[in-house]
Amino acid sequence: MADIQIVKVGSQAQVNDFITFPWQVYLGDPLWVPPLLPERRAALDPEKSIFLQRGEADFFLAYKDGRLAGTVCAAEDPPTNQNRGTKECVFGFLDYIEDYQVFQALIDRAVGWGRERGLDTLYGPWNLDYENAYGVLVEGRDVPPVLMCGHSPAYYSSFMDRYGFTPARAQNIALRIDLKDTPRFRRLSRLAGRVRKQGRVTVREADLSRWKEEVDVVHYLLGKALAHLDDSIGWHREALEATLAPFKTIADPALILFAEVAGETVGFLPGIPNLNEIFIDVNGLRYPWNYIQLAWLMKTRQPNCLSAKSVLVLPEFWNTGVIVLLMDELASRAKARGYKWIDMSITSADNPTSVLTAEKMGAEIYKRWQVYHYPISG
Repeated sequence: MADIQIVKVGSQAQVNDFITFPWQVYLGDPLWVPPLLPERRAALDPEKSIFLQRGEADFFLAYKDGRLAGTVCAAEDPPTNQNRGTKECVFGFLDYIEDYQVFQALIDRAVGWGRERGLDTLYGPWNLDYENAYGVLVEGRDVPPVLMCGHSPAYYSSFMDRYGFTPARAQNIALRIDLKDTPRFRRLSRLAGRVRKQGRVTVREADLSRWKEEVDVVHYLLGKALAHLDDSIGWHREALEATLAPFKTIADPALILFAEVAGETVGFLPGIPNLNEIFIDVNGLRYPWNYIQLAWLMKTRQPNCLSAKSVLVLPEFWNTGVIVLLMDELASRAKARGYKWIDMSITSADNPTSVLTAEKMGAEIYKRWQVYHYPISG
């Protein structure tokens, strides 16, 4: 039987092994977008990680017959557990070779870590971030993921099932909307035109000179607009600002849209360029020359995809035309700027507003991810 050892990350060399291990798993996978190593390293740094400033985490390496074979993180998020009345052990950074014994040893270690702290459920995978590249890909291995979406081999989901994990909530999905002149698009434009004529709902662009105030508005909308979803986690204000901050330099304010009714902000639809079309060719900034590649590609390559990372409308304004107006406005502006298609990700499959409206525009689901639970108490 193979000798499998689990080692807690401690030294800088082990940190380097941990953050670069995915290159071993995804070698030769043309759909994989390497994670940016500066961001991955910051996630493990207590001085830079927003999660580690409020919670606790340990990182583990799995060795099979002396060779690195997998990684996992086990973590506790006390404020989120307290707010939700749960005792969940968050796990993530879960990568491993196609070997069930390695996977089992990694999960067993995460289970033990959670039990040691009195937690009762494994929940994930989340990479210490509830919005970035979470879950296990269960459908859609024909195109690369867009920005902030994950990718994983087919055996990941089968191993989760074999261990006894169960879905924690509805699947998360990505939808594709081609920016073509179709009957559905013309119908959307007609509906949006009626909403405009009524004059009740107006659309404004983001004002990045009022950054913190705009973040406050988004934080409020997130809390109200997503509260109806099963297993809604909610956002920490500081985590939200940290997540949005990198986009300040790349976002086109004309594509970050807010809807207002009588001076109140009731909706939000941000479109950001899919930089994964660039990141897929810069090797995660693993070597110095990759930074030169990144600078060149940022100047010369126009992404084909605009990614709408969130569609937020206050529940009392569903079915009032707010989301129709936002989506029509974003589509027309994106098309005028040369984008070929819009990605909507990641949203819950049971979201009653964004999914139905997108499908009326001709959107099709092209990727699905699953987040899992596993009981560890007793």
